[in-house]
Amino acid sequence: MVNKKLIRELLNESACSHNDKKKSSCDKPKPGATSGGCAFEGAQIALFPYADAVHLVHAPATCQGASWETRATPTSYKGENNTVTGYYTDVTTNDVIFGGDQKLEDSIEYVITHKNPKAVFVYETCVTAMIGDDIDNVCKRMQERHDLPVVVVHSPGFVGSKNLGSRLGGEAVLNQLIGTREPKEIHPYGINLIGEYNVTGDMWQYTPILERIGIKVVSTLAGDGRIEDIQTAHRAKLNVIVCAKSLVTLTRKMQERYDIPYISVSFYGKRDTTNAIRSIVNAFGDEELSKRAEKIIAEEEAKLEEALIPYRKILNGKKAILNTGGNKSWSIASALQDIGIDVVATSIRKATLEDIEIAKSYVDILMKVPANEQAQLIDEHNVDILLAGGRSLYTAIKKKVAFVDVNQEKKVSYGAYDGLENLAKDVCAAVNNPVFKVVGEAAPWE
Repeated sequence: MVNKKLIRELLNESACSHNDKKKSSCDKPKPGATSGGCAFEGAQIALFPYADAVHLVHAPATCQGASWETRATPTSYKGENNTVTGYYTDVTTNDVIFGGDQKLEDSIEYVITHKNPKAVFVYETCVTAMIGDDIDNVCKRMQERHDLPVVVVHSPGFVGSKNLGSRLGGEAVLNQLIGTREPKEIHPYGINLIGEYNVTGDMWQYTPILERIGIKVVSTLAGDGRIEDIQTAHRAKLNVIVCAKSLVTLTRKMQERYDIPYISVSFYGKRDTTNAIRSIVNAFGDEELSKRAEKIIAEEEAKLEEALIPYRKILNGKKAILNTGGNKSWSIASALQDIGIDVVATSIRKATLEDIEIAKSYVDILMKVPANEQAQLIDEHNVDILLAGGRSLYTAIKKKVAFVDVNQEKKVSYGAYDGLENLAKDVCAAVNNPVFKVVGEAAPWE
């Protein structure tokens, strides 16, 4: 069942920057407000990249249909990728009346028998929370029967937003997986990547660089993750928050419980990628490791600068507006500046107070309600390109400016050094694409 005390704790996270300046919580739900995703969706997004686990939703079919496969999170797992198929118990009116415990038990039995997963994540949703199914007891019994982790994720949508759901997913992993297995060896420079979901393969752009330096990725939550690895996460030496600031609760508790410090970084753009690598290396305080890192950074930056020469010629003097969320409000801005683009404005609608302060150092104009502001700013500043999510495409068409999708629907990675070249290539292609000007013209008969 939903733990009200835990919800209050997660909504008032002591490690969040908002607590110094705001009396209210950072993510307090408003009745009926589900825009931007509910807690259940956030929990699934946070945990879905575990391809060696079955993600079983204890809910009516509509819950699963609204959340499944919302973005591309590729995996190198060699077995069956269980996130490709959405699994749910299909709670019906009969189950609401008589209870769905038996249906849940039968469903867990089925997926373990037929799919051979390394673990099963069971998601509680609005309906099953309200009818009071004893999910914890069923999952505990099935875990003992099959000697396999059956992880309960208490994430009914009505408790809050997507951000809170990610925290609930992190709580489930912390309390039911982390520390339940010991590694064969403890690496002196082992790290956990927290909040890295490997969208379009972002983490594959920088993890090989870290490995060349001598850093070992012990586990991830949850991009290209493995259940057996996250079980040993308590033996890493450093937690690295890559994107999802919502998971700072997890890293704070791991610091208190396992004495693992944490840092927050971004791998978008040349400057931030270099800073991220240095931050990770400096956390270990090893001189030889730092020397090796600086050598590899110099090599990667030189290679990137050579590759960017033709793109910078095209993009020099071009102006852009950025409308995305979270730390991308400044990290993508940094990446665009690295390829020679003047970023006029960025959206802070979904940014934390910490993100907003960082964004101020990169961009002068911060949009609080981008839907109302971006069209006017395009006209006022003679902007050449809009970078945002798919819903802003129509603004770009109406204003006859180029458009690039930089949200999770993007098709290629923009992470780290090689990803910056991908971003430059896509922006150049958009700027040179005549379609945005053509579709904005009057029809021949008008």
